[in-house]
Amino acid sequence: MDPAGQDINLNSPNKGLLSDFLTDVPVDTGVTARPPAVEGLTEAEEEELRAELAKVEEEIVTLRQVLAAKERHCGELKRRLGLSTLGELKQNLSRSWHDVQVSNAYVRTSEKLGEWNEKVTQSDLYKKTQETLSQAGQKTSAALSTVGSAISRKLGDMSVSTGFTDTCLFLGLAPPCLPWVKHVPSPGLGGPKGPPIRTLL
Repeated sequence: MDPAGQDINLNSPNKGLLSDFLTDVPVDTGVTARPPAVEGLTEAEEEELRAELAKVEEEIVTLRQVLAAKERHCGELKRRLGLSTLGELKQNLSRSWHDVQVSNAYVRTSEKLGEWNEKVTQSDLYKKTQETLSQAGQKTSAALSTVGSAISRKLGDMSVSTGFTDTCLFLGLAPPCLPWVKHVPSPGLGGPKGPPIRTLL
């Protein structure tokens, strides 16, 4: 028996013999096995298809390299012309928005929304709500006008009060809202050219 076929376990009852399950195990020789050919293809057709596949993959790599070079050249030209990425983005967005607006889906949606808007504005519920809001706005406007008038009246009453008038006269002010205050030169303070005294008419 050759040494490769001997069992190395000395306590084994099959000393010197390989077991049957080890003899059926395929041995890797280091060569990658090809996947089995598709049924119906001869070996020559398979080789031809593999060669064509390798050629197409090589062309794809070449085209990617050419495309990358063209993109770099395009970017350089745009930079030299002063075209910015932001300007391109604006132009692309504008073009895309225009495309959306003329698309069938957008047109149909706009028409449907127009129909719904018309139906809603013609409904009784909408008209009642609109009338209610209009009346509420009118009442609010009238209330604010009344409050504004009351405040103006109170300020007017305050401006004609003797306390307010005395304070203005003490400070040397003659507010335009006090037409009854008249400037009179003071005879005692600096002669006829002294500061004026304000008196009530």
